[in-house]
Amino acid sequence: MTGRHPLLPNAWLFSDERTLVGIAELAALLPPGSGIVLRHDSLAPAARWRLLRRLMRIARTRALTVLLAGPPATARRWGADGVHLRQRDATQAGQAHRLGLLLTMPVHDVQEAHRACRAGAGGVFISPLHPTRSHPGAPVLGRAAWLRLARLSGAQPIALGGMTAARARALSRASGLRSGWAAIDAWEKMETKRRKRQKRNAVPT
Repeated sequence: MTGRHPLLPNAWLFSDERTLVGIAELAALLPPGSGIVLRHDSLAPAARWRLLRRLMRIARTRALTVLLAGPPATARRWGADGVHLRQRDATQAGQAHRLGLLLTMPVHDVQEAHRACRAGAGGVFISPLHPTRSHPGAPVLGRAAWLRLARLSGAQPIALGGMTAARARALSRASGLRSGWAAIDAWEKMETKRRKRQKRNAVPT
């Protein structure tokens, strides 16, 4: 990434309404200093606001960064730390900067990398690096293409798509970049394993 933006968290949770575990429970698993992107677009505004506020309470105790996917004005009004702008909303980047919000964008190809660079995004979620349940059968970028998009974006690159902490470490070693990683399934699997261990270790009454 360039020196224009503050460093963003290394590990991220992307919210997904298809997960069996609630996002608040997954947020409690994150290492301190991690980030969350709240999507949940199908929720009514009031319910989405309540969910964001719940996440912000967790964030305060764990030093988490919470971004809202949506309009910058809404992210600011609701008290999020920043905004995650879809590519179709790139023209709203100027408003995000004026409001002092952290700004991230998704990147899937060269055109989107250039658009994120022009928008001045501080971080870009580049995907899919690996096969992912979110987009079954979709072609993956692979490491070489991912690195090209990372360099073109001019922002802190964050790998998304089939990511785990081990894969993130391998990517950083191979690329020499300070690349972050984001996931949905990895955090859900971690919580599922935790619950199974807890159940096994429970003392019968």
